[in-house]
Amino acid sequence: MKQIGNSNEDMLALLEAVVGIKNELLYIREYFHPLLKGEIYLSGEQVCEMLHISKRTLQQYRDDGLIPFIKLERKILFRESDIIKVLEDNYQS
Repeated sequence: MKQIGNSNEDMLALLEAVVGIKNELLYIREYFHPLLKGEIYLSGEQVCEMLHISKRTLQQYRDDGLIPFIKLERKILFRESDIIKVLEDNYQS
């Protein structure tokens, strides 16, 4: 491993490496979700992005019983497998 000296080049290289690691961690946090008993849970915002719909449309789908959801206190979550099943069940070729 190379020792870091006092030169500006070394400090810039170190700073770039730290920024790169930070960006990788942010990417992982955004796109990789831990499994809970083999299930991935999504937020309403993630479901809206996935289906390309507005928050209001998602609310209407919930109200109409089209999309199953889980409510924990004031937090609403959606199982990814439920969303995929709804899409598959309603697929028309």
